[in-house]
Amino acid sequence: MKRKIIRGGCLALAGILFLLFLLFFQGTEKTTLLETEGRNFEKAEVTEILQDNVTESGNIVGTQTVMLKLLSGSHKGELVQANSSSGYLFGAHCEVGMKVVVIVSESGDEMAASVYTYNREPAVWFMVGLFVLAILLIGGKKGVASVASLGFTMVCIFFLFLPMIYRGVSPVLAAVFVVVVTTVVTMFFIDGFSKKSLAAMAGTVSGVVVSGLFAWLFGKAAHISGYNVSDIENLIYVEGMTDIKIGELLFAGILIAALGAVMDVGMSISSTINELKEKKPEMKAKELFVSGMTVGKDMMGTMSNTLILAFTGGSINTLVFIYAYDYQYRQIINMYSVGIELMQGLSASMGVILTVPLTSLIGAWLMGKGEILKKQKK
Repeated sequence: MKRKIIRGGCLALAGILFLLFLLFFQGTEKTTLLETEGRNFEKAEVTEILQDNVTESGNIVGTQTVMLKLLSGSHKGELVQANSSSGYLFGAHCEVGMKVVVIVSESGDEMAASVYTYNREPAVWFMVGLFVLAILLIGGKKGVASVASLGFTMVCIFFLFLPMIYRGVSPVLAAVFVVVVTTVVTMFFIDGFSKKSLAAMAGTVSGVVVSGLFAWLFGKAAHISGYNVSDIENLIYVEGMTDIKIGELLFAGILIAALGAVMDVGMSISSTINELKEKKPEMKAKELFVSGMTVGKDMMGTMSNTLILAFTGGSINTLVFIYAYDYQYRQIINMYSVGIELMQGLSASMGVILTVPLTSLIGAWLMGKGEILKKQKK
């Protein structure tokens, strides 16, 4: 009972400290990078097509002129005339009854509106709800813990990591902090504080650190830095107006990207070792380590393949350009974009690979320790 009280007090203290730390980084005053006074994004419904942009041949050219009924904001319920381009990134090909998002710009007594895009909000939240429901139905109590840990991770990213780097904290240090905190909390939600979760925590954090170090070495060897990304001009402008250290963002992103896969491997191996120990208490630490390595070897191939394919999928547009324009080998291998994608994929995979022996070693030591102590007492 005393131990439970102490553990509960420590958890409460840790939670309070985290909340205080989280609140410290809230309310950050942001530098105005783009003047948006008098401009709002509101929901609207198309009530009438005043001028269409469909030609006799069926092609869509130019812009539409439409009548909209605003569904949100200070002018809710009012009818406004707006233009809508039918571009791939902005605008929408409007039809009567369609829900859209409109940019409402006000200056004095005058108001202008233009269609920004389709209203995707209901679809987005529906799919998120479907995803959460699937986790809860299939995972049961573990599913609830998974949803809670996912929510906590999102809080850490949006309300801790981003405010930290905005205030000038090193993105790499901020990423390491977030990785450690989310790993500890996620493992706690899933299995509480046990030898299994401790082994998974230690293995996961070690694997992510290895991933970051490999990325740093890759960048040094290949002369790739955070300033070689495609949108660097916009980022340099942001760096000049804020305290964000743009050059470290690439490596911070690699740490966070590697976390999910490394955590999966760490928990799987730790859980396997724990299950073996419970079924066969006589198993020694060496046997547990070998079993963990055996399971890990099977996971390395699939997880590394998963990571490489994920980063490849993210750069599919670049690959299509390379193939279509028939770039030469030396041009391809020396492109910054290709080097960055390789660095991200290989770094994350290296983290997964080295998580296997690290977690196996830590798990075997922790779970085989009780047996060693018993022998010493005898």
